[in-house]
Amino acid sequence: MTTSRGPAFDILAPGTLFRSRSRTITETDVVNFAGLSGDYMELHVSEVHAARSLYGRRVAHGALVFGISTGLSAQMNLVNDIVIAFVGVDHLRFTQPVFVGDTLTVTKRVIERREMSAGRGLLLFDTKVLNQSGHTVLAYVDKLLVSWAAGRETAEETSAAGA
Repeated sequence: MTTSRGPAFDILAPGTLFRSRSRTITETDVVNFAGLSGDYMELHVSEVHAARSLYGRRVAHGALVFGISTGLSAQMNLVNDIVIAFVGVDHLRFTQPVFVGDTLTVTKRVIERREMSAGRGLLLFDTKVLNQSGHTVLAYVDKLLVSWAAGRETAEETSAAGA
């Protein structure tokens, strides 16, 4: 009997933990994000203002850190071949500031894998962004709609091509 669940279904078992490569936040990242988003809040772009703030220096935009976390997640190639849609984010928390020069790494732990309609399912990840000291700077639960059948077809095509 052929199942609609491909190899990704087994690899992405609840409790499984994945870790991304690292990436350092640069001045260019902050400046480009300010321009792209229109968020020129002084805490992000003014050394003088930020020096008088709680943190004593400029802080990277939270949305920038979130965006970088999605990029680092995509580079992990966990679901790239099976994702249908990024369905949502729950419990988003910025727990510590991120500064220019901080190096970030993403960890993703599968917390739920729910089959839905034939060949489709929902994956929930407990995602944490860690700085170079190992402190969590951002945490959230992300939900992805995936196609288990697409993962199976990709694996079968790869196997057939190698045969």
